[in-house]
Amino acid sequence: MYIPKQYGQSKVNKCPFCGSAAYCKNKQDVPVCKDHKDRQVQDMKCACGSWLDMKQGKYGVFYVCLHCGPINMRKALDMNTEGAGYKLQKPSSLQPHTETVSYKKSEIKQKKEITISSEELDFI
Repeated sequence: MYIPKQYGQSKVNKCPFCGSAAYCKNKQDVPVCKDHKDRQVQDMKCACGSWLDMKQGKYGVFYVCLHCGPINMRKALDMNTEGAGYKLQKPSSLQPHTETVSYKKSEIKQKKEITISSEELDFI
């Protein structure tokens, strides 16, 4: 069933902090409501774990991940469960966890060197 678009409903910007209609822009050029005009959107992380880079384009704000490519703002907000207005984990706490593991010599497999001549390539 085809439902035609009504005038003014094709592009409705929502505030990333509260979800209401966004009529203003903050210092980062992100559309926000009048109550959140002074707030800034915090840094966001992608699902792959890398930080997202905010860009401004023809169709509004979007994010770019070095591994995944461009991501729209709605998906970036969904990936960050705490929302855009709340602080994410501090970068100092995001350092990888390192621990020392000791292996017995019997657990480590010894590497074997195999030499194949051109006459033995019949297995392909």
